[in-house]
Amino acid sequence: MAEHENAFPLPALPSLEQARAMCAAARAVPGACQLSSQVKMLDQVHESIITMDLSGHITGWNKNAEKMFGYTAEEAIGKHILFLYADPDAEEDAEFRDTAFLGETGHEMEVRRRRKSGEVFWASLQLSLSHDETGRPVGIIGYLSDITARVETEKTLRLHARIFEFSQESILITGPDRRILSANPAFTKMTGYTEEEVIGRLPTLLRSARHPLHFYEELWRCVEETGSWHGEIWTRRKSGEDFPSWASISLVRNREGRICNYFSIFADITERKAAEERIHHLAYYDNLTGLPNRALLHRLLEQALAAARRYRRSGALLFIDLNRFKPINDSLGHAAGDRLLQQVAERLRAAVRTEDVVARLGGDEFVIALFDIARREHAARVAQKVIDALEPPFRIEGHTLRVGAAIGISIYPRDGNTPETLLRMADIAMYRSKEAGQTGYMFFSREMNRQALERLRLESGLRQGIAQNELRLVYQPKIDVASGRIVGAEALVRWQHADLGLLPPDTFIPIAEETDLITDLTGWVLDAALQQVRAWNEAGLPAFRIAINLSARDFLPDLPERLQGLLERHRVAPDRVQLEITESLLTQGNAQVTGLIESLAALGVSLALDDFGTGYSSLAYLKRFPIDTLKIDRSFVKGIPEDENDCAIARAIVSLAQTLGLHVVAEGVETQAQLEFLSRLGCQEIQGYHFSPPVPPATFAAMLKAGLTLQPR
Repeated sequence: MAEHENAFPLPALPSLEQARAMCAAARAVPGACQLSSQVKMLDQVHESIITMDLSGHITGWNKNAEKMFGYTAEEAIGKHILFLYADPDAEEDAEFRDTAFLGETGHEMEVRRRRKSGEVFWASLQLSLSHDETGRPVGIIGYLSDITARVETEKTLRLHARIFEFSQESILITGPDRRILSANPAFTKMTGYTEEEVIGRLPTLLRSARHPLHFYEELWRCVEETGSWHGEIWTRRKSGEDFPSWASISLVRNREGRICNYFSIFADITERKAAEERIHHLAYYDNLTGLPNRALLHRLLEQALAAARRYRRSGALLFIDLNRFKPINDSLGHAAGDRLLQQVAERLRAAVRTEDVVARLGGDEFVIALFDIARREHAARVAQKVIDALEPPFRIEGHTLRVGAAIGISIYPRDGNTPETLLRMADIAMYRSKEAGQTGYMFFSREMNRQALERLRLESGLRQGIAQNELRLVYQPKIDVASGRIVGAEALVRWQHADLGLLPPDTFIPIAEETDLITDLTGWVLDAALQQVRAWNEAGLPAFRIAINLSARDFLPDLPERLQGLLERHRVAPDRVQLEITESLLTQGNAQVTGLIESLAALGVSLALDDFGTGYSSLAYLKRFPIDTLKIDRSFVKGIPEDENDCAIARAIVSLAQTLGLHVVAEGVETQAQLEFLSRLGCQEIQGYHFSPPVPPATFAAMLKAGLTLQPR
């Protein structure tokens, strides 16, 4: 029998063959001397040896048997051997007792036995007969070795072999020189290479030219330094076709710490990437013209403004509204109107530099973003170039059509430091241009000063308003589509200004976002909302979940601790709270934000991704972060069911959420048609004026008391 790998070196101990010889010698000693001599000899053997009479009762028990089973010789001798069986009713070694009687030896079997502790283990068992001096069989000798580790290892190896064989993901195993040793069938199906074709070759045959050489150098450096690498990578099939894959590469070291193997597991993510691209295109590009839409323009403007602040650059926004489009669209039909818009888009693209952006906001409104201009006269030249480009007539379905444009221009960062502000200023200037004449352009000017003064006034007032408790919360119900019951509410803040009256959030929240007031504002909202929930709990109102919006600037290191303190102070269960965060927060990708989001989830609160589809989050973020709810932005709900783009985006978001097991809430639902469309898609919750506007606490409490159901308004 082979030596155990974990056995200590005991050169003085006899081998199994020598043990058998000892047993034979012991059997030659008559009477009581035989048993005493036999036991002393057996104690020198490092295998467990048990002797039995022909009926199966134990007559001998060496020290290693005591170690193996936990029973002393006094406890074991005299008992029937069956008390050591894992299954006393098993006849697993009956055949070998029979062969022992026939005089055969050396036959080995694997059996399950039970220790005194109750633990079941695997053992290698060999049986032989013991004879007296006349040659008559008088007993049975069993030799046992614990092979549990070996059996479990073999089981694991068999499992790994089946995983390797039947895995749907490609698996490659290489040696320390990175030459391929083995590839599974999924690899052949995915790449077109058979295992025979790649054995002995380097994995470089799968490299795609889409990645520069330093990408692979960095990949292998990461594997060598950290032990693994994983990420998206382009892979080349035998046919030469590149495909996107998600790969995980790891190394294996032997006991001496030297690399003995590398293994790579990778999956074809072509379909997932295509789905991402479809959703991205639906969310960020106008389906009719192929131009960037408002969401993408917003993102590009944020980047441009950041660069403008960093490098002291200037830029301009040209807000373009076509003249005479509505009568053309009404008289010739939507198909002709769509074709006209497509041709306008082509002319606008041709009128600007490749680094500038032409976007369609919707209807007959377009925006041109000019990046890095030296003087505002450059914006004026581009505006005139656009007017000239639109001057020649358009030929649409046999009709000769003429359209002009009114253009409003805002300059950044002079006229504003947010995309919304710049668009609003350019829009104001466009209307003034339209008022001045059908075709032409105008720069934003006087309103800028008024706006700046108004913002300064509001900022000062907001700081005072928070300190003097001038803020109020209203609650907009969230309705379960299937039952019509109120299942939650979103807490929304209003400002009861001493002079201006009740102010909506879009009046002061952007100001708070740009200052240090947002954390104070959010802290007030959290405290007030949880205090109100506690009051409703004590009043015996039915349980529901309260949703509270968080700003990216709220994500400071003490946020989880502050929230936990508020939950404990107001005695509100974490699962009664949902925090709504924005896509832009996820895309920051820094360790602090990641840690804070995970800490918030660990508290037990729900996390919702607000305004989903308006930002630029990769689907990977939905897997990376503990998000459980998606909110379809009201900008996509507004056009349902008439706008095909909005319908397609809503359909894609609900389908994505269902695939990922996420809850879906649609906000801004204002019509029965919108409700019915979203219900058919499988949207679980609805929020909007179709059911109820945001209402004061007392009104919301009355709604709950009325039966937790709301009829459409």
